[in-house]
Amino acid sequence: MKKMNLYYLILLFVTNLAAIEINGNGTTGANFLELDIGSAATSMGGAYVSVANDVSSAYWNPAGLAYIQSKQTMFMYQPWIVGINNIYAGVAINYPLYGTLALTMNYMDYGDEAVTTVSSPEGTGEFYSASEFAASISYGRRIVNWFSFGASAKYISSNIWHMNANAMAFDLGVLVTTDFFSVTGKRNQGMKIGMSISNYGTRLRYDGMDLLVPIDPNPDEYGNFDDVEGLYNTSEWELPLIFRLGFSVQPIYTNNLRLLVSADALHPNNNNESINIGTQLTYIQPGKLNLFLRGGYKGLFLKDSEYGLTYGGGLRIYLSDFNFFDLDYTYKTMGILGDVHLYTFKFSF
Repeated sequence: MKKMNLYYLILLFVTNLAAIEINGNGTTGANFLELDIGSAATSMGGAYVSVANDVSSAYWNPAGLAYIQSKQTMFMYQPWIVGINNIYAGVAINYPLYGTLALTMNYMDYGDEAVTTVSSPEGTGEFYSASEFAASISYGRRIVNWFSFGASAKYISSNIWHMNANAMAFDLGVLVTTDFFSVTGKRNQGMKIGMSISNYGTRLRYDGMDLLVPIDPNPDEYGNFDDVEGLYNTSEWELPLIFRLGFSVQPIYTNNLRLLVSADALHPNNNNESINIGTQLTYIQPGKLNLFLRGGYKGLFLKDSEYGLTYGGGLRIYLSDFNFFDLDYTYKTMGILGDVHLYTFKFSF
C-alpha cells in the first residue's frame, strides 16, 4: 500500500510539473529588438525569415541581403503604442564579386515622462526621457546559386534619463532555394527555407548618476559621515535571443499574378514558442509597376498573446530593371494595446 502511495505521489508531482508553463517573461532587456521591421514583413505577420530580400534582411535574416541587385535604401516609421515611435533606416550596396554590405539603424523613442515623487505625485515640473537604438553592419553572400549566408554585428544602447546600458550582439542566417513545389520547375521559383539566430551577445547592465544615493554606513554611530556617496549595483539583463525557422512557396506564378505563402516558427528565450503565417498577392505590369496585397497572423499558439491579424499593401514603381521605389503600409492589431500603423519607403538604384 505504501509503495502504491509513493507511485501515486510521484505521478501527481510529474503531472503538476508538466502543467506548469515555463517562460522567460520579463527576463530580457532591449526588447525593442523584437519589434517587426518593414511594412512588407509586418503585413505578413512576421513570417519573413525565408522571404527577406531587401535592406530589412539585416533584421530578419542577413542571408537575404545577397538578393539585392545593386544599391538600396530604406526608411521605416512606426508610431507605436502610448506615444512611442520606432524608426528604422538602412542602406545596402551589392558588390557582384564579394556580396552585399549593409548599414542599418533601429531607433526607439519612448517620449518624455513627468518626474513624480511621494511628495509631488502630480509631478515636480521635471521631465525625463528614455530611448534605445541598435546600429548594425551586415553582410550577405551567395555561396552557390541556391545557398546564401549572412551575418550581422550590432551595437545596442539603452538610455533612461541619466542611466545607460550597452551591449554587443551578432545575428546569423542562411537561406536555401529549392525546386520543391515550383509550378514552373525552376529552382528560383520553388520553396525557400530560411533560418536565423538574432541578438546573441553580451548582457546589459545599467549605470549612471541616477544610481548614486547618499547613505549612512553606520547609522547608530554618532559623529561619523552620514552622507557617504553610495552606488546601486544593478543586475545584468540578457538580450532577447530569437531563433527563427521558416519556409515560403509560390503556388501561383505567372507573368502578371503571383501568390506567396510563408510560415515561421519562433523559439525566443523570453517567451513560449509560436508560429507566424503570411501571404502576399502581387499584380505585375512588367517594367512598369507592381501592386501588393498582404495579410498574416502573428503569434499563433502563443498563450495570452496581444498579437493577431495583420494587413497591408504596397506599390512598386519601376524606373528601370533594377531601379525602382516602393511605398508600403501596414495595419496590425495589438489587442488591449490598440492598433498600430507602419509606413515604409524603399528605393533601389
